[in-house]
Amino acid sequence: MAVEEQRILVTGSVGQIGSELTPALRERYGNSHVVAAGHRTPPGERLREAGPFETLDVTDRNRLEEVIETYHIGTIYHMAALLSATGEQNPQRTWEVNVQGLVNVLEAARTRNIQVFVPSSIAVFGPETPRECAPQETILQPTTIYGVTKVAGELLGEYYAARYGLDVRGVRYPGIISSETPPSGGTTDYAVEIFYKAIEEGHYTCFVRPDTILPMMYMPDCIKATLDLMDADGSCLKHHSNFNVAGMSFSAEELAAEIREHIPDFVCEYAPDFRQAIADSWPRAIDDRAAREEWNWEPNFDLATMTEDMIARLRARLHG
Repeated sequence: MAVEEQRILVTGSVGQIGSELTPALRERYGNSHVVAAGHRTPPGERLREAGPFETLDVTDRNRLEEVIETYHIGTIYHMAALLSATGEQNPQRTWEVNVQGLVNVLEAARTRNIQVFVPSSIAVFGPETPRECAPQETILQPTTIYGVTKVAGELLGEYYAARYGLDVRGVRYPGIISSETPPSGGTTDYAVEIFYKAIEEGHYTCFVRPDTILPMMYMPDCIKATLDLMDADGSCLKHHSNFNVAGMSFSAEELAAEIREHIPDFVCEYAPDFRQAIADSWPRAIDDRAAREEWNWEPNFDLATMTEDMIARLRARLHG
């Protein structure tokens, strides 16, 4: 991208990942060169005042193209989506946002040769996927509408890359743990909520069983994976929109135990709800060799270092 001529658009910039990806991009490319866009949620001060912000519903193609033309967009990070737990409450709207919104982005990009990052998720996996080390190429039979839309998104990305030569890239994010943005309707939200409750109340009731193990990633590694893939030499990529990326895997109880290393009196109880069935349909760990081989992916954080950093950041923010 010629930064002096074209700008970056981040859809879903108010969401969990978008709200931290946008400042990272602005730090790299300059505030005025990164356009934040969101649907209904008002942007925080950091997003609103640091650079341009546009209200955008990605299902409105005309509005999307208006923003692209106004700002001479050359790269889109398409982060707008409804997540797994939220999606089960409104499957039809989830399809509209996650699939039709993506089609609008891909079509706008195709006609202008715009580079696109579109994230996928471990939600593409289902009960038939190997649970211990889910391969890069494997059976994708998800049990949630969110997972269904992400499978469709991966296939659309690969199709546009093969059919039109569009530069589409994406990773299958595991559960993302962030100290900056509150949970937003995902099945792995317990791994974020638990920190807030531990610091503020010393007690948390977890909505999955203590032995529930899922792939997770700390937000700094999430941003690193996103930028590393977009920086990669496209000629080295055999895959495009569906890279497995792993950070760490741990059980809910292992996380609680690690938190007790820093907050000894913390008590965690367990009351599984409908999200337990979703978690049980996902693998416990994933094989990310393709990402490591094709663009040298490597995470920086494990459970211990993530927990220490997360607690330090939240304490500073919550208690000033």
